[in-house]
This record gives sequence, C-alpha cells and structure tokens, in this order.
Amino acid sequence: MLQYNTKQEPLRMPEYGRHIQQMVDHCLTIDDRDERNLYARGIIDTICRLNPQQRTSPEWRAKLWDHLAIMSNFQLDIDYPEGCSITPEELNLRPEPMALPPRGMMRRVYGNNIDQMIDAAIAMAPDDPDREEFIILLANHMKKLMMTENPENATDARIFKDLAEMSGGHLRLSTQTTKLREFEILEAPVSKKKKRKR
Repeated sequence: MLQYNTKQEPLRMPEYGRHIQQMVDHCLTIDDRDERNLYARGIIDTICRLNPQQRTSPEWRAKLWDHLAIMSNFQLDIDYPEGCSITPEELNLRPEPMALPPRGMMRRVYGNNIDQMIDAAIAMAPDDPDREEFIILLANHMKKLMMTENPENATDARIFKDLAEMSGGHLRLSTQTTKLREFEILEAPVSKKKKRKR
C-alpha cells in the first residue's frame, strides 16, 4: 500500500527532503557513539553531494551541522565540530525591532536618505567651498527621484521649494542663478520576438 507524505510526520527542514530526514531518524536509534558520529558525518557528506556548488564553503558546512541538530530536534548526541552548536533558544530568537526615523518624512518621494543628506549639508560650514557643490548635487538627486515618481512636477522651481522647506530655510537655491540637469525617463525596450502561431 502506498504511503502518502500528508499522513507522515511533517519535515523539520523540507529543503533536504524525506530521505535525509529518515537518515537522521535512523541516526538517533544508533546506540554506539562512535558509530553514530560516523553516520552523522555520512549524512553531512550526502547533503554535500546533493549540493556540490557549495561543498567547499566552510560556513556552509558549519550551517549543515546546525541543520542536522534541527532535523534531529536537538536530540542527536554526537561530537559536533567546533562552532557548530545551535540551541533551541537561538533558533527561536527574534531580531530586535528596527527603530523608525525620529521624524516623519516631509516628502515621501525623496526618502530618508535625502533627509540625512540635507542635515549633512546644513552641518557644513557656510564658507566651505564644497558646500555649494554638495547642495547642487543634492538638488539634482532630488530632481532625479522626483522624475521617477512624478515627472510632471519635476521642475527646478519645485525642487528648490522642496529643498528650502525640508531644510527649514537653511538651503536655498534660485532658478535665476542655478540650473539643474535635465533627466529623461527611459522606457523598457520592447521585445522584438515574434509570436509563434499555434
């Protein structure tokens, strides 16, 4: 009679398949520690043969030993190589939540990096020769970002107005003295393949 996988115990690591899981389950039943260690190394070698492109990576081999522990539900008592000892607590650790920026973005189209660049430009000394060049570079980048989202509003006057608002009036450029680069939106090339008749 056929045995369906839906009626079997779920795999702990499905990417390795049911045969590897059965090898791990068999390894748990071996009483002799030396024989169990040898069998566990055989399981790792089998997985390496299944994925030959990553066979030489030492980090990947260390990860396999951790995966072996996970597949055995941390019940496998063998001599793990040094640095390969994952615990159930480490497996269930969640990363710390990322902190949101302290202030909301005034113009979402520009993103948080532009806010940081504006802060850096404000922090530069007014007599710094690179400051004016940096502000123009910043405005050009803002125009490029605006072109991707809203090309109709990507005028120099709009960019200068947004820059002044976002910097609290510290960074001002004029359309009479400064001309930003012109950007054009490139469309994806049309495929020249002909459709086959059926």
